[in-house]
Amino acid sequence: MIRVALLSKWHVHAVDYANQAKEIEDISIELVWDENAQRGEEWGKELGVPFEADLENVLSNPSIDGVIITTPTVDHKYIMIEAAKHGKHIFTEKVLALTVEDCDAILSEVEKAEVELMISLPRLVENYYLYAQKAVDQGWLGQLTMIRCRVAHNGAVATNENPEGWLPQHFYEQEKTGGGALIDLGAHSIYLANRLAGTPHAVMARLQSVFHPGIDDQAAAFVEYESGVLGVLETSFVSSGSPFQLEVYGTEGTILIEQNTVRIKSAQFESDQWMYPEDLPDPLPMPMKQWVKAIQEGHEPTITKEDALKLTLVNQGAVKSQEYGQRIDLTQLKQ
Repeated sequence: MIRVALLSKWHVHAVDYANQAKEIEDISIELVWDENAQRGEEWGKELGVPFEADLENVLSNPSIDGVIITTPTVDHKYIMIEAAKHGKHIFTEKVLALTVEDCDAILSEVEKAEVELMISLPRLVENYYLYAQKAVDQGWLGQLTMIRCRVAHNGAVATNENPEGWLPQHFYEQEKTGGGALIDLGAHSIYLANRLAGTPHAVMARLQSVFHPGIDDQAAAFVEYESGVLGVLETSFVSSGSPFQLEVYGTEGTILIEQNTVRIKSAQFESDQWMYPEDLPDPLPMPMKQWVKAIQEGHEPTITKEDALKLTLVNQGAVKSQEYGQRIDLTQLKQ
């Protein structure tokens, strides 16, 4: 049994991860900590577990094996380093940290402590991604040339039910989030494209404020990859009815994914018509289940530290691109 502490209900996915943990028989939720004591106390009561106001007491507690982190993004570095130093396994909401330098510091402590770290990048286990990766690996698209991915919702749009939008207002506090739509929702587009295209080399981005000055509630990034692929990555908190879209283009074929519908056309196939494959791969275990397997059985997770690093690399480059109004060479950020 892996005994865990939940660290903060700040992120919108905190409740989702708590529910996942409750559904996994090998996890037991033992404690709640939150930087907001009132929120933490209320959450502890909901879950039927104690609230601990002192983070050090949580991390030094020998009965705690791991932590599930959904704190403000800017606190990730400190909390993960301290958790690793105390020998706690770490499951964290994206992103790992705001800079590559901070990621390296976290990963160094994790490696030194020999604890398991898992970052939640859930679309990497979905069947549509696995099929797209298979098509790329099998060469069905020929030479890969471009990837377009859009992940968007209307969380910042006012409605009668939610006059300020359904996202919590603290999602627009730059000092806590480190960014807006791109760093959070846009992460899905980034890590999917990174997996399919390889190592990102440069980025040009526009982070736009529609309703929340000082922080982006929609964004687009153009990412150049060492493979020669161009990534066109879009995200938004201000788009109603916008479906998830993943488009993968090559010299001999194309894959179009919208929501859960996959279609492919390839010069290598007998038919020149769009095909709707019915033999999609089985989804992989969700990130939290992979984390448990890694801790208990030493299984190598399919979501890697390299995925986390590349995600931060593109995000950091996009922020600099917005700041300086120019294309950013990402190799400079890795030095």
